[in-house]
Amino acid sequence: MSSSLPKELHLLLDSAGALIVFQEKSATWAGVLAFSSEDRAREFCRTSNLDAAEVAAISTADPDAVATLIASIKRRAIRNVLLDLDYKTGACTQIDFEGDAFGNAVSRQFTPPHHH
Repeated sequence: MSSSLPKELHLLLDSAGALIVFQEKSATWAGVLAFSSEDRAREFCRTSNLDAAEVAAISTADPDAVATLIASIKRRAIRNVLLDLDYKTGACTQIDFEGDAFGNAVSRQFTPPHHH
């Protein structure tokens, strides 16, 4: 497990209880949106006008919970977690999966949305 992971990941869920993911326009893979605090998760929802029904937390120190999470999302063509995505700048930390655990964390820069 990477030392740059927060103690908890705060995941956004839609009204059906499904994880909310982010996918670049040309990408075949998506990333799960996760945040290092509930405040950051709610701020993302505010700035992106995302209607998330709830924020769910998972402990990164619980290998069983992490393995269950990764197993459930790998079936949906999701390859990583996008931690603390800043909607305005496109900056975040990408955490790849290694088997059923979290692997390397690297800085990632997406093209921010165009503001009109």
